Amino acid sequence: MKHLLNLLAAVALLVWGTHLVRTGVLRVFGGDLRRLLQRSLGNRFSAALAGIGVTALVQSSTATSLMTSSFVGQGLITLPSALAVMRGADIGTALMSVLFSTDLSWLSPLFIFTGVVLSITRPASPAGRFGRILIGLGLMLLALQLVVQATGPLFESEAMRAVIASITSDLMLEITVGAALAVVAYSSLAVVLLVAAMATGAVVPLDVALGLVLGANLGSGLLAVLTTAKSPPAVRQVTVGNFLFKLLGVVIAAPFVGLVLRQAPTSLVDSPAQLVVMFHLAFNVIASVAFIGLTTAVAKLSMKLVPVPRTPATGTRPRHLDPSALSTPTLAISNAAREALHQADVVESMLIGVLTVIRSNDLRLAEELRKMDDQVDRLYSDIKYYLTKISREALGEEESRRWTDIISFTINMEQIGDIIERVISDIEDKKIRPHRNFSEAGMAEIVEMHERLVANLRLGMSVFLNGNVRDAQKLLEEKVRFRDLERAYANTHLTRLMDRTAPSMETSSLHIDLISDLKRINSHICSIAYPILDSAGALAPSRLRSSLVGAEDPH
Repeated sequence: MKHLLNLLAAVALLVWGTHLVRTGVLRVFGGDLRRLLQRSLGNRFSAALAGIGVTALVQSSTATSLMTSSFVGQGLITLPSALAVMRGADIGTALMSVLFSTDLSWLSPLFIFTGVVLSITRPASPAGRFGRILIGLGLMLLALQLVVQATGPLFESEAMRAVIASITSDLMLEITVGAALAVVAYSSLAVVLLVAAMATGAVVPLDVALGLVLGANLGSGLLAVLTTAKSPPAVRQVTVGNFLFKLLGVVIAAPFVGLVLRQAPTSLVDSPAQLVVMFHLAFNVIASVAFIGLTTAVAKLSMKLVPVPRTPATGTRPRHLDPSALSTPTLAISNAAREALHQADVVESMLIGVLTVIRSNDLRLAEELRKMDDQVDRLYSDIKYYLTKISREALGEEESRRWTDIISFTINMEQIGDIIERVISDIEDKKIRPHRNFSEAGMAEIVEMHERLVANLRLGMSVFLNGNVRDAQKLLEEKVRFRDLERAYANTHLTRLMDRTAPSMETSSLHIDLISDLKRINSHICSIAYPILDSAGALAPSRLRSSLVGAEDPH
C-alpha cells in the first residue's frame, strides 16, 4: 500500500507541475501568445509553426486548442487555419516530452529553489509569476524521479504483474487505458512521461507502452472535446476536427506498433524511455505532416457533425462567454470584454430608438425598447458571473485592471439602460398619451443633445476597447461640454416659458427631466475614461480643486 501511495503521489505531483507551468506561462505570456497565433495564420504552414511554438511554451496542446477554438468562435480565423495550428500543437507537446525524458534531474532543485525565492520575494511582479513557472518545471522533473523510484517495488508484486499482463497483447485496451489516463490527468504530456518512466523500470512491456502512448494522444483530443462540450458550435468544430485527426492517426498507426519495435534503430534509441518518447514524436510529426493538406476537408466534415444553427441568436443570450476559456484567464478576460461590447450595442440600439419614439409617438417601439433593458440586465448578470469564475490569483496586474474595467463598464451600461427605460416611460405618460408635442426649438435642442450623446457612447465603446488615452481625454472633455449644453438649454426653455410658448408650457416637466436624464447618461458614458486615464497617470488627484480655482480666476 505504501508503494502504491508513493506512486500516486508522484503522478499527482507530475500533473500538478504540468498545471503550474501551463497556467504560469499563460499568466506571463498569454497575451503575447495569442497575438503570435493571430499573426501567424496567413497560411497553414506558418499556422502549424505557431502551434509548435505556443504549445512548447504552454506544454499543453489542450490549452492551445482552447485558445484557437476561441478565435474561431469570435470569427477571427477560419476553421481550416485553426486545425493547421493544432497540427503544429501536437508536434510541440511531443517535443517537450523528448526534452523532459532526458536526464535533467540536476535542474530540479535549482528550479524549485529559484522559483520559491522569486515567488516569495516578488509575488505580484512578473518575476514572481515566472518563479511559479520554475517551480512547476522543478516539480515535473522531481516527479519523474519519484515515479521511477516508486514503480520498482510496487510492480514486483504478483497482483500488479497480473494486472499488467491482462492488458498485454490487447492493443484496443491499451489505447483505451491511455486515453482515459490523459483525460483524468488533463495532460497527455504527463501520461507520456509517466509511461516512459514505467518503461524504464520494466514495469510495462514496450509494446504496451507504445499502445498507451497512442491512447494518450487520442485522449488529449477527447479531453478538448469534453472541455468545450457546452461551448458554441463554432468553437466545438475545432476540437471535433482535431479529434478526428487524432483518431485517424491512431487507426493508421496502431497496426504498425509491432513493426516499430522490431525495426527501431538501436543506434538512435538506447533506452526504453527514449523509444517511448521518440515514438510519440514520430507519430505526431508524421501524422501532422501527412494530414496538414486535409485541413479543409476535415473542417467541412466537422461543420457537418457540429452544424451552426441557422436561426440567429437573440440579444438575450451571451455570444462570447465561452466556459471552456475560463482555464485560460487571458482568453476569458478577452471574451468578457467582447460580451461587454455586445451589451453596449444593445444600449446603443435603445438610445437611438428613444429619438424615434419622441418623433413618431410609436408606443409599440417604446414597449420593445423597454424590454431591451431586460436584455441589458441579463447580459450584465451573465458577464459579472462569468468574471467571478475567473481565478483572480491567475491574473497578472494588467489583466486584473482589465477585469475591474469590464465590471465598471458593464455597470455603467446597465445603469444607462435603466435611465433609458425610465425616459421612455415618461415620454409615454407625458407626451404620447396626452397627445402633446415639444416646441420646434425644444425639439431641435433634444435632437442636438441626442446626437452628441450617441457620438459619445460610440467614443466610449472605442475607449473601452482600445484604451486610447487621447480618446479618453476627449471623452472626459465632452462631460464638461455636455453639462454646459444642458444648462444653456434649460435656460432657453425657461425663456420660452416666459414668452408663454404653448408647446413648451405643456411639455415643460418632460423637457427639463429629459435633458437632465441625457446629461446623466452622458456622465455614465464619460466615466469609462477614468480607469484609462488613471492607468496612464493622466488624472490629477486635485482635478476638482483645480477646476474650481480656474473658475474663480478671471485670468
